Amino acid sequence: MALYRVHLNVARSEQYPSGSSECGYEFIVPLDGQMQLDPEAWKNHKDDCTVHRFWEDEADLRGHLRHVGKGWKFDYDKSDDEDDELLFKLDRHKLAEGEYVSITESDGEMHTFKVMAVRPYP
Repeated sequence: MALYRVHLNVARSEQYPSGSSECGYEFIVPLDGQMQLDPEAWKNHKDDCTVHRFWEDEADLRGHLRHVGKGWKFDYDKSDDEDDELLFKLDRHKLAEGEYVSITESDGEMHTFKVMAVRPYP
């Protein structure tokens, strides 16, 4: 297990025909040798697993990666669940360059993101 910094950009879609490097996430996550999320390692590194959401024309958000039941979410305010963003089947996805991840944002809209970079952290 090792910690990695993962950078996502919004992928091509009707709203973003060419994708966008101005909309995305950067987060720290423990990955196993198969480049999949390691939930046991996450338990020991919860405070390290931060997220930075950047979106054109919106204020940046900073929070943490949280494990909820079998799922994962980005949590920007521990006292309020309304801002949480759910990661679609993150426990089954490989977090490697060129792969895709879907995130349901706090407004209920789901976007697909392309993994642009995965680098050892720190």
